[in-house]
Amino acid sequence: MEPSLVNKVNEWLTPTFDEATQAAIREMMTTNPKELEESFYKNLEFGTGGMRGIMGVGTNRINRYTLGKNTQGLSDYLKQAFPGEALKVVIAYDCRHNSDTLAKVVADVFSANGIHVYLFSELRPTPELSFALKHLQCHAGIVLTASHNPPEYNGYKVYWQDGGQLVPPQDEAIIEVIENVRYDAIQFTANADLIEYIDSAIDEAFVASTLANASFNTPKEAREGLKIVYTSLHGTSIKAIPAVLTAAGYTDLNIVKEQAEPNGDFPTVKSPNPEEPEALTMALQLADAIGADIVIGTDPDSDRLGVAVRNTQNEMVLLNGNQTMIIMTAYLLEQWKRAGKINGKQFIGSTIVSTPMMLELASAYQVECKVGLTGFKWIAKFIKDFPELQFIGGGEESFGYMVGDAVRDKDAVGATLLVCEIAAQAKAAGSSLFQELLNLYLDHGYYKEHLISLTKKGISGLQEINQMMIDMRQNPVAEINGQRIVCIEDYQTSKGRDVLNGSEFELTIPKSNVLIYYLEDGSKICARPSGTEPKIKFYFSVNAPLASLEEIGAVEAILDEKIKNCIADMGLDA
Repeated sequence: MEPSLVNKVNEWLTPTFDEATQAAIREMMTTNPKELEESFYKNLEFGTGGMRGIMGVGTNRINRYTLGKNTQGLSDYLKQAFPGEALKVVIAYDCRHNSDTLAKVVADVFSANGIHVYLFSELRPTPELSFALKHLQCHAGIVLTASHNPPEYNGYKVYWQDGGQLVPPQDEAIIEVIENVRYDAIQFTANADLIEYIDSAIDEAFVASTLANASFNTPKEAREGLKIVYTSLHGTSIKAIPAVLTAAGYTDLNIVKEQAEPNGDFPTVKSPNPEEPEALTMALQLADAIGADIVIGTDPDSDRLGVAVRNTQNEMVLLNGNQTMIIMTAYLLEQWKRAGKINGKQFIGSTIVSTPMMLELASAYQVECKVGLTGFKWIAKFIKDFPELQFIGGGEESFGYMVGDAVRDKDAVGATLLVCEIAAQAKAAGSSLFQELLNLYLDHGYYKEHLISLTKKGISGLQEINQMMIDMRQNPVAEINGQRIVCIEDYQTSKGRDVLNGSEFELTIPKSNVLIYYLEDGSKICARPSGTEPKIKFYFSVNAPLASLEEIGAVEAILDEKIKNCIADMGLDA
């Protein structure tokens, strides 16, 4: 091993670390040196959705020491940022293994630093943490979650005063403080008087807020007439979504019982990710058995939702994140328009890897569409940075949506209520959610997106991902699928280039390792290493006008062929 790596390992064999940790390291030294290297070769870093990693010992793992170091650094920073104030934080956690004990470790460190801690007594959805932070007027919030990652993962997400995740400049400043924290300086001994457990009172306030933000005067008969199948995929949304839908008046709610119990092993699915069709298999089977109108599934921490509805052949189909985002945004815009609330001082939010159709909707309703990097922290930052504008709603392709600004992160609880409102009203009017989507394509053009996600684990995987991005930057192709590349945006250099005339322009979005190609036929291809998983993702967006619904099959076939050819040209179909 490299000397720097040996030094890291040796530090963890000192009395600063408990005997169990030292014993686990010695075991790896003799039986699994490769795992030892993987555990220490780098420090876990904050990515798109906070810090996520495999649980275990070492600097590249989630454990009491890496999270204790984060929390000690955050405590130090809070004291610098708010001198003389009585500091308050709120902590929530999900269904994952060790989430409850790690949450208590985090609470202990905060309290040992003289900070008042509100700690949820049981697991709760991530959006409730964002809500609780503002509701309790805290300075920061933490949620222990790894979202939809596999069972061996956990994570640590930090939220700031506005209820949104850390963004510049706080993130870089906090990370700098954390990096300077020594492990022997972490204060683990709790001040029990400063830890206050919270539960039902916050739950009731969260439900009331969700009803106020995401319900739209749907008639009682329409709500009762919508047959819903819902699965929490063993996660936290079971603590909120049934209560919200029941309070709203949805009486025909059918829960997938086999997946209703929170369980960090996620025993009935390969992946607890509603982006994956397999995850909703049991829900779709129940929907067909009872003739349901809509299926909704959420990920473990309840920030993402998957939606399946009946198509024009009465078959259940899973909508992608771009489609659900378009449906919900168009509905909200129409509601605001009918209420006379659109006056040019409103905006919707999206991301650079999401469907360009959001820009079309914004133009049609004469509102602004603010586009940021991947992750809802950037949409939340727009709300904070532009207080003179009203935020209507926003989303991203990865199955997340945010209704209004009561929650400053993607919120599967509010989005579930909203999509049920749309479906119930459509059904009562003799339409359907799927038909409403087709109508939007007719009005604004048919946009179709596709995602290729390549998993590259470990040290070699990270090197391979880095090399792929280097190759695309240093050796850019001139055309894809017979279409010239007319523009390239490189968010790592903050430079865009008009390929046809050679001119360059500045990108105002913060730097990120993202590369986007724009083709002359309006297609868009984006390459982006994930900030939270060992993956590199390629996003494809193609579009075409749609003159009539009768043409949709032929137009869809053309778009599918475009995507297929683009993937082949880029060598991603192997």
